[in-house]
Amino acid sequence: MPILHITSSANPGPSNSSMLGRETTAHLQGDVTTRDTNASLPAIDNTWIAANFTPAADRTAEQSARLALSDALISEVQNADTLVISTPLYNFSIPSTLKAWIDHICRSGVTFNYTENGPVGLLTGKRAIIVIATGGTPTGSDMDFASNYLRFVLGFIGITDVQIITADRVMAQGEQAIADARAAIATL
Repeated sequence: MPILHITSSANPGPSNSSMLGRETTAHLQGDVTTRDTNASLPAIDNTWIAANFTPAADRTAEQSARLALSDALISEVQNADTLVISTPLYNFSIPSTLKAWIDHICRSGVTFNYTENGPVGLLTGKRAIIVIATGGTPTGSDMDFASNYLRFVLGFIGITDVQIITADRVMAQGEQAIADARAAIATL
């Protein structure tokens, strides 16, 4: 089973989200490709947008080159059966690097289409496991702007089989939060 592990912690070595994400992929026992969103994922800009809205056949070499990373990121998602997204909560939401990854993979005509009935995701038949670690924010609370957002974005591109594993309030609950997350991983 091909697994794409997307990591987003700015502190990957001792990061609880990265550690639990690796434990999740090990438990799933598949062929894992890891994408660290901290490694050269630029924000989209006007050059990227112009290239994206130019039909593929009409793109200049420069425009095609500008979309090459986005194309590679999308290919990684297309080739995976399961996505494991491991993320901390930074200031009640996802890290900016994970948002950059999302911006690169959400492309009209490639990962979703607009229809008269609204957008339709094109990456169906995939599973996603979101591993979230928080210092003090209860996952699923009014202060958590990450879990619902990630579930929504994945559904937008067609991935509706989404499970969330949390190690929340690690600063308050300590090892119990990690143990609870590990117990959830064991049930996958």
